[in-house]
Amino acid sequence: MSTYVYGITAASHPELPESLGGVGDPAREVRVLTEGDLAAIVSDAPEGLKPKRRDLLAHQNVLSEVGAAGCVLPMRFGSVAPDDNTVTSVLAERADHYKERLRTLDGKVEYNVKATHDEEAVLHRVMSDNPEIRSVTEANRQAGGGSYEDRLRLGEMVVAAVKAREAEDANEVRQALEPVAEAISVGPESSGWLANVSFMVERDSAASFLEAVDQLRKSHPHLDLRVNGPLPPYSFVEPGPGEPAGTTVGIDHAEE
Repeated sequence: MSTYVYGITAASHPELPESLGGVGDPAREVRVLTEGDLAAIVSDAPEGLKPKRRDLLAHQNVLSEVGAAGCVLPMRFGSVAPDDNTVTSVLAERADHYKERLRTLDGKVEYNVKATHDEEAVLHRVMSDNPEIRSVTEANRQAGGGSYEDRLRLGEMVVAAVKAREAEDANEVRQALEPVAEAISVGPESSGWLANVSFMVERDSAASFLEAVDQLRKSHPHLDLRVNGPLPPYSFVEPGPGEPAGTTVGIDHAEE
């Protein structure tokens, strides 16, 4: 049977909580595979596993339980190996890399921050910051709304100004929070948000990081900031030697 991998820890990591359940329905029993100084947190892999909410939460819960007792290198959802022997072989082959990552990430958590604009607030800010847009808006108002070409020109000016504001705000989010983080990882661009950045933070400094987020909210009321964390440091588990970028600590994972 295939083996589902949740994460990698030191072999000296405290024992798992009793009856810890993982992915699958019924939930597969979570167990530990040890190889030298390393251990993999695994379970049997259910057939036809899909990223359903229940299984995503089960995966996250296992990592949270294990991470509460010590450092864990988290695997992405859907990380499956052909069998237990494959997992232990990978641990042996890449032991130096995994041990270095465990040392680096010990005591660290991840916060992901996504930022979007409050549409009404950012339009107000764009208007107040741009004399030309205010002038064209007033001219159109006095002309009873202005011609089609006038309205089109104003719309294009506003869109360009909002786009420029998005770039500026994305940079300001990063500049405001980077000083209180150990490292950052910029996520993929999307039309859904103007910034998507993960911050690696000392667990003991999490309160300072969240305070910096609150200060950013107060100083940028036109921004909607969504914070997810503390999380296992997914974005900072670097591929090992010979692994392509985008894989997670060496075990092939299914598409999410």
